[in-house]
Order: sequence, then C-alpha cells, then structure tokens
Amino acid sequence: MGALLIMVIAFVGYLVMYKVYGKYIGNKIFKLNNQNKVPAVEFEDGVDFVPTKKEVIFGHHFTSIAGTGPIVGPAIAVIWGWVPAMLWIFLGSIIMGAVHDFGSLVISMRNQGKSISEFTAKYINSRTKVFFFFIVFLELWIIVSIFGLVMAIIFNMYPGAVLPVWLEIPIAMLLGYMIYQKGASLTKWSIYAIIAMYVTVIIGAFLPLKMPTILGLSPIATWSIILLAYAFFASVLPVTKLLQPRDYMNSHELIIAMALLVLGVLFASFGGNLEIVAPAVNSTPAGAPPLWPFLFITIACGAISGWHSLVSSGTSSKQVRSESDSVFVGYGSMLMEGALATLVIIAVAAGIGMGFTEGGQTFTGIPAWTHHYASWAAAKGLGSKVAAFVVGSANMLTAIGIPLKFGIVIMGVFVASFAGTTLDSATRIQRYVMTEMFPKTFKNRYFSTAVVVLLAIALIFATGTNGKGALLLWPLFGAVNQTLAALALIIITVYLKERHRWGWILSGIPALFMLIMSFWAMVLNQAKFGASDNILLSVINIVIILSVIWVAVEGFIKFISVKTKEEVEGAATDSV
Repeated sequence: MGALLIMVIAFVGYLVMYKVYGKYIGNKIFKLNNQNKVPAVEFEDGVDFVPTKKEVIFGHHFTSIAGTGPIVGPAIAVIWGWVPAMLWIFLGSIIMGAVHDFGSLVISMRNQGKSISEFTAKYINSRTKVFFFFIVFLELWIIVSIFGLVMAIIFNMYPGAVLPVWLEIPIAMLLGYMIYQKGASLTKWSIYAIIAMYVTVIIGAFLPLKMPTILGLSPIATWSIILLAYAFFASVLPVTKLLQPRDYMNSHELIIAMALLVLGVLFASFGGNLEIVAPAVNSTPAGAPPLWPFLFITIACGAISGWHSLVSSGTSSKQVRSESDSVFVGYGSMLMEGALATLVIIAVAAGIGMGFTEGGQTFTGIPAWTHHYASWAAAKGLGSKVAAFVVGSANMLTAIGIPLKFGIVIMGVFVASFAGTTLDSATRIQRYVMTEMFPKTFKNRYFSTAVVVLLAIALIFATGTNGKGALLLWPLFGAVNQTLAALALIIITVYLKERHRWGWILSGIPALFMLIMSFWAMVLNQAKFGASDNILLSVINIVIILSVIWVAVEGFIKFISVKTKEEVEGAATDSV
C-alpha cells in the first residue's frame, strides 16, 4: 500500500469518525448541556480559569497533549513494521484515545475543573485517591524532567531551531496583548504572528546558536537549566499572557507543517520518489522487546496516552467556555494527533528512504531504513527517534521545492515548540495536583511551581553534570503512562455506569485492554530490572504495580456496586 493511500484512508476515517462517533458520544452518552455552568465561567480569575473560544483552547489542548509524543513513539514503533503501528494509531485514537481524552475533560468540567486524581475520591473512594496521586505525581515528574531534556537535545542537534523557538515567546506575548488587552482581530493578528514566526525560522537557518560547555556543564545540562527556568515563569503567568497565545500559534504551526507534509507526500508520490521502505510486519527485530504488549506502550500519544487525562482535567477544563465545545477540544484534538502520528509513520517508513547522509556515506531506499533501524539499540535513543522524523520529513519537503537545509530547521522548530508546550503545561498541572493534594502547603503558586522545577532539576542532575539524569526513570514512563490511561478509563466507566444503561461499555472495554497491556509490560519490565540488578527501578516499579492493583480492584468493586440510572428509576417505581 502506497504512502499516499495510507494518508488518504486514515484522514478520511478520522473525519468521518469525528462527525459520527464523537458527536454521538457527546450528545447521547455524556448528554452535553450548555445550560450547565462550566468551571471557566464559575471560577473565572484571569489566571487559571478563563473562558476561551474553542479555537484558541483547541490550540492549547492539542499542542499540550501532542508534544513530541506522537513523533518519538511512532518513530521507534515502526521497527515492528508499519502495519501494526498504523492499525494501533488509527483504531486506538478513535476507539480509545479520543474517548479517554473527551471523558476526562467532561468529568473535570462537571467537577469544578479538578484534576483526575482529585475526583477519583468522589467516584471510587478516598483511599484510591492516594495511590492515584502517586502515579500521577511520578508521571508528571518524569514528563517535566524528560521534556526539558528533549528540548535540550533538539537544540543541541539542530542549533538552527534555537533562535526561532525563543523568539516565539515575545511574538506570542504580543499576540496575547493585542487580543486580550486591545481587542484586536484574532484572525488578523494570528496571521501576523505566524508570518513573524516563519521569518524567524529563515533567520535561524542562517544563524544557528550552538551552546558551549559552561562551568563544566554539558550543553544539554545548560539548556535544561535555562528551559526549566523558563517553565517556572511560563507556568505562573496568567494563561492569557503566554500559554494560550503561544499554544494557539503553535497549533497554526502544526497545521502549516502538516499541510506541507501532506503536499510533500502528494508531490513525492506522484513524482515516484516516495516508496515505503519499512517492512509491513517485523515481529522480531534484533534486541527488541516483544511486539505484544510493547507496541501499545511505545505508541502512546497518537493512540492513547494517560498524559492526556492530566491535560484534560488540568488546564483545559478550566478554560473551555461551554460543554458543547468539549467535543471539538477533547475528541477532535485526539484525532488530530492521530493524523500527525500517521504522517510520522509515513516520514519514518517512506520519507527516510529518500536518503540521508551519515559519516560521509549516503543511504537511500531500504538500506536507509535498515541502517537506522538495524536493531532496537540503534533506534531507541531520543536523538535517533527525533532524527528519523526530521530527516524523513525534510526529505518529503524537498519534493515541493523546500531546500533540505530549511526543511530540517522547520521540522526542528516544530518538534522543539511542541516539546516546550508540554514542558510548561506539565509544570502547571503538577502545581495544580500538588495544591489539590496539599492545599495548605502548596497554596502559593510561586512556591509550588518552584518545588516542581527544583524536583525536575534534581532528577536531571542525578547522574552528574551531563544533565541526563531524567533517563534514569525513562524506562518506567511508557508503562506508567499507559497505566494512567487505563485508570482514567476506569473512572470514566464508573461515571458513565451511573448515567447510562450501556454507555459505560465504550470506555470499559478500552479500560480492560489498556490495563492488561500496561500490567503485562510492567511485569516484563520487572523481570528485566531484576535481572540487571537495577534496585531503583525495581522498587519503584513494584510500588507502581501494587498501586495499579489497588486502584483496579477498588474500581471494579465500585463498578459492580453502582446502579445505572435506569435501575435506580426502576427501583423507585417498584417501591411506589
């Protein structure tokens, strides 16, 4: 099957399912009602709770859930073949991921914009909340630390992306000022902002900024410190100052980048230069863990990701201005992410075959793919995954006349911008979670955010001045993230059972599937950690496993004890 056909089928499928399945779940299962007062309106404070146009909050929500997740996951999972990767992305995003994201958003909006760990106590019990909080805290700690590292690696690999990414900040703040303070036209000033941003991309291609070693710190370590300092300020500012306008800009950047990639696929396909060079199925690549269950752990964002429930119930639920907007924001964003992941698969399964040079040698066709994906060890590094996407995408952009040099900068800026969005969104959400759990201690947003940033810095430098300490816990992330998705689906299932005779099945089956896959992966990881005498990961993984068992059992007990709305009404009728 050609790359062009894959893209067309997937995109049409996403559009149809949004119109049919997404609207059905919203109207018939969750029964959205604009008469319900949402948190953005009820608690409007101009800092965190701000009623926002759905187009703007879509930009924030999408760029926050996406980050580099739908890039790095598919870029490594293609080692098992493009067919299983595409099937999981397409079916997972429609049936599981979008239901998970949308459900988490709606439930949070109906619970004062509280995080998913907080309303766990309401729908299951207070004991479960503690275990859930541990998993959420660990997930966010890893995300804040690792995305600081990801951006640092991107800056180090693609110095041409440095200037454009940093110049996005003043451009975004000016956009926010003009829209919110001066009442300027959103459309007009968004166009100005995007034009300005792409001008900086051209400048960056000619003015790459390479970070030197400073005071014994590696360039990656120095960038990590700078980026986390930025995350502090970005996360304490009112959302209208930076978060919303920058994410809105980034959503347009995404649309432009995806449009360029779509054109690249079209022109390269018709030009006969784009062929799928990855195998359809490669169930036993050298050194790789088994396809089952690790495909479903490796590809998270793009199919289903627990991180999304934290964004839905963290920042987005405090900004959506009406319940009806939640379908576009929650369900629609997930399908857009699936579309992005589809383009990533095409880039690393076909685009990379258009050629790349390494060590003075040029590789094209199947040898190009094989060289990059010769083994699990060769393909699993963060830098390697990012490079596969950037090079494959830049190759396809050459088909529409964009020089390779500029294509690499465009894609480098694209990846770094989204990682930055995730970085400060995760920092803000971690602050919300800690404030909900310990309201007296972490009430002050400056203090609580400082604690979040300092904990991330502590992890980053846990291995010394190389700044790669976050990689210590990285092996846990995939299973923890997908476990969180399963647990969020359990809560959604309990919620729906109280309100609909059979609507809970739409989240219940995905919850069971993700619980099995993530638990299976954690058990296999435990055997691996034990065999390598990794005491740190073994202990943390065991605690996670016990927490998951506790939450799953408590959730099941609650589920079977809950009566549906029809059962309650029937009992009332019988008593009369």
